[in-house]
Amino acid sequence: MRVEEVSASWNRLLETESRDSKRHQLRRGSAEFAPQDKDMEEMEYFVQREVLDELRLDEVAQKGTWSIKPTLGERVKESLRCSVPRLKQTLLSWIPVLGWLPHYSFRENAIGDLISGCSVGIMHLPQGMAYALLASLRPVFGLYTSLYPVLVYFIFGTSRHISIGTFAVISIMIGSVTERLAPDSNFIVNGTNGTEIVNLDERDAHRVQIACALTFLAGIFQILLGVVRFGFVVTYLSEPLVRGYTTGSACHVCVSQLKYLFGVSPSRYAGPLSLIYTLVDLCRLLPQTKVPELVVSLVALSVLIVVKEVNACYAKKLPMPVPIELIVIIAATIITHFCGLSDKYYIDVVGEIPSGLKAPRAPDATLFSEVLGDAFAVAIVGYAINISLGKTFALKHGYKVDSNQELVALGLSNTVGGFFQCYSVTSSLSRSLVQESTGGKTQVAGVISSIIVLITVLKIGSLFEDLPKAVLSTIVFVNLKGMFKQFLDVPMLWKTNKVDLLVWLVTFISTILLNLDLGLAVSIGFSMLTVIFRTQLPHYSILGNVPGTDLYLDTETYKEAKEIPGIKIFRSSSTIYYTNAEMYLEVLQEKSGIEIGKLLTAKKKQLAKQKRQQEKEKKKAKKEERKQKKAIKHSSNGTFALKETEMNKRKVPEERNGQSQGNGVVLSVTETTANGFSKGQVNWAYQPDTTMSDSDSDTGCHGDDSITQVSHHSDEDKGRACRSDTHSIILDISTTSFVDTVSVKTLKSIFKDFGQVDLEIYLAGCQACVVEQLETAGFFSDSIPKSRLFVTVHDAVLHILKKLGQKDFVLDVSCNTQM
Repeated sequence: MRVEEVSASWNRLLETESRDSKRHQLRRGSAEFAPQDKDMEEMEYFVQREVLDELRLDEVAQKGTWSIKPTLGERVKESLRCSVPRLKQTLLSWIPVLGWLPHYSFRENAIGDLISGCSVGIMHLPQGMAYALLASLRPVFGLYTSLYPVLVYFIFGTSRHISIGTFAVISIMIGSVTERLAPDSNFIVNGTNGTEIVNLDERDAHRVQIACALTFLAGIFQILLGVVRFGFVVTYLSEPLVRGYTTGSACHVCVSQLKYLFGVSPSRYAGPLSLIYTLVDLCRLLPQTKVPELVVSLVALSVLIVVKEVNACYAKKLPMPVPIELIVIIAATIITHFCGLSDKYYIDVVGEIPSGLKAPRAPDATLFSEVLGDAFAVAIVGYAINISLGKTFALKHGYKVDSNQELVALGLSNTVGGFFQCYSVTSSLSRSLVQESTGGKTQVAGVISSIIVLITVLKIGSLFEDLPKAVLSTIVFVNLKGMFKQFLDVPMLWKTNKVDLLVWLVTFISTILLNLDLGLAVSIGFSMLTVIFRTQLPHYSILGNVPGTDLYLDTETYKEAKEIPGIKIFRSSSTIYYTNAEMYLEVLQEKSGIEIGKLLTAKKKQLAKQKRQQEKEKKKAKKEERKQKKAIKHSSNGTFALKETEMNKRKVPEERNGQSQGNGVVLSVTETTANGFSKGQVNWAYQPDTTMSDSDSDTGCHGDDSITQVSHHSDEDKGRACRSDTHSIILDISTTSFVDTVSVKTLKSIFKDFGQVDLEIYLAGCQACVVEQLETAGFFSDSIPKSRLFVTVHDAVLHILKKLGQKDFVLDVSCNTQM
């Protein structure tokens, strides 16, 4: 395409409707909004400035070479500096209670915290005993877990509304470890009459040791992560992953409690598919169901569901929720004790609950190696649940939760709890909602709830020895309602984000089939893969200009976006780095229609052919010269020989020209007569695939004589030869946030390879941090100057058109933009 045609096409793209109102031209670099009436829907702005490349931008914006960040030495010196204000700040950051407790307002917070603490304490009692069964421990250890960690979190925690203590998901994770390392088969002893029985006391004592060792180790992991400021690790657990995992865990909890509802004793399974095996075994044992326990379970379940629905319906009218769980526990204990249900119908009850507190004991360090992986999984899942709830309430009530301090607080709660025979804790959604909805303002509510639990453990715990385990199981079932409602995420995610739906489903299925530990590992790995694939397979597009604006949009998405003749603008939707750099280059060639490999091969073949032809002509010229000398030497007529020599000399160029035409080789490129656009250079991007045919034809791509080009191709190749008119490519890298060595090499190869076929490459929209990384990597050089890097795509386009205009025409491009 001729340059005049390029000019005409671009001018047509930039034409806009003329306006009757007078436009005020502003000074260079200034901008303002045009006046408008209230009824006007359009708004205009006018900008007039020079085209800015990276070098000019540094001058205009006065880029600084100084650094506001302190050096490593200064930071070390500052961290080692000791002063009273610094000591106070450190203490307040590590022990937050010292910051807010001295300023505690009794008038504003005391009543709310008292009511909230009593409500949560009443919930702690049944939930603590019920969730202890999930951990395969005796109920009293659930009460211990509801006491000590809550007091530790009161001192070190930063959230004001979450309720620390037992939680179903963490409890079932602990239970899977205790049952795996201390199965019933390891504690079988010979009973009377040659029967084999399980030594429950020895088994339960060993399981407590396992749970304490795992809890202590999980706390150490959390403290270490918090000290090294690694709180961001939870960001790799996306919300769909956490919700899918907790839903799968709820299914594990549900299946583990079915044995108490039906009064059967299925075999214990561990490892992958253990849930399926347990469910099949339960179905096999259904004919052996104990009807009295099933009746107790159904009655308790019905009462709990009805009253909890009433609490939900009248939540705004009731001063506090009806403590139906505590009421059911008290009623079931009284009925079982005075009716003798455990003796008459062999209903399984809680059993002995020792009164008083036990002395602290160090965890068994010999068990650490066996629970190392499980401890890390518990630490991560517990923190993820805790910080998600903490940030939710903090956002609602307008305060900040420190993610790293939350790690330390939760870790200290678990570490200290490991010495007092507690198992791992996290925040509970149901208790946290009650603590917040009943007026709780600070963690003083947690201290009050701990006092209630302490009174229960010291004085009235033994009164619950006749409590049926089936009632505790129904409490667990009812509290799983919120987790099972997360199944509604599936239709919602189907409509909004199918990748997140896939993460949810894979997490749920892997948790169900592979158990809790392997399921968590698989789900995290799959979630990370989705992120990698989305950055490795971004959306690539060719941009076009919206006429009358400086907007450049995807030509496949916007009809009005038109490509600029001779200029290809290419953009990727993600950062260019080692996983997608190769694909970036491939798609660039595909989208631009320029195959560098074939063009370079064609150029090499053409140059080699020209070289062979020149050598052949040199040999022929030497041969002719020798003939002429021989003729002069043996000729007696010197004049005739001279004339003949001159005639031969004139014939050589003619034969040479005819020879080149016959072989399809470009020997001469004439200068452009009109404007000198091409002076003895061939743009190799215009060349077709070099598939040679047997036919000989003399064709040119242009009707004028600006370039003498003789081809040796078929008719199809002729069309391809005339097809390409690209002379410049702009790479929009505004979406790139960093570059690595692979991406730098890829960009260098693009400049080099496309430059070898006479294509100009430009970069646009590069962020300042990326420019610094390119400079550090040695990207810029004499062949790739900074003048090839422009602030915006529009700047690059105007530069290219101006560059063409210097040789061919002066193009007046309006910078006025209509919005």
